[in-house]
Amino acid sequence: MRISRFVGALTAFVVLAAAPAAAQTPQTRDGFWIGVGMGYGTLGVGCEGCEDLGRTGGLSGYVKVGAALSPSLLVGAETNGWYKNEDGVTGTLGNASAALYFYPKPEEGLFVKGGVGYSRLGLDDGLTNDSDGGLGLVLGAGYDFRLAGNTSLTPVLNYFRGQFDGGSADVFQVGLGVTFH
Repeated sequence: MRISRFVGALTAFVVLAAAPAAAQTPQTRDGFWIGVGMGYGTLGVGCEGCEDLGRTGGLSGYVKVGAALSPSLLVGAETNGWYKNEDGVTGTLGNASAALYFYPKPEEGLFVKGGVGYSRLGLDDGLTNDSDGGLGLVLGAGYDFRLAGNTSLTPVLNYFRGQFDGGSADVFQVGLGVTFH
């Protein structure tokens, strides 16, 4: 829980500190873009026989790349991941999606996104490695605080989910990244 408070406080600090710089640098989106970020996520699992499992926190991150179709609409590919190792057992959830990013006001940095793709849930205890894959989904929102030129500091809130044969898993993710437009 301390990690989530730290990430929240860091995000709030960055948002407040970057606001003056963002006001001085115009938002433009044209051509190729790429971004990467890290943060904290909580994983939940839903399946028959596992209703009593609560959410658990771990390290999360994302990588995204694409092209601008217009100043307000971007298309790309995004991978999101969650990782936790506890008592020698490693759990992971990964999601790779084709996604659309929409900026309601192109002159500002606020965006919402959504996409579909493939998700994979894994569990490794050192002796056995079990995983399952299925339909993946990503939804999210963020803000590009333009720092200089084509570089933005980007806090994000993401939700990604995988649907598998025996159930599903999802992650609520808060992160901070860098985006190059």
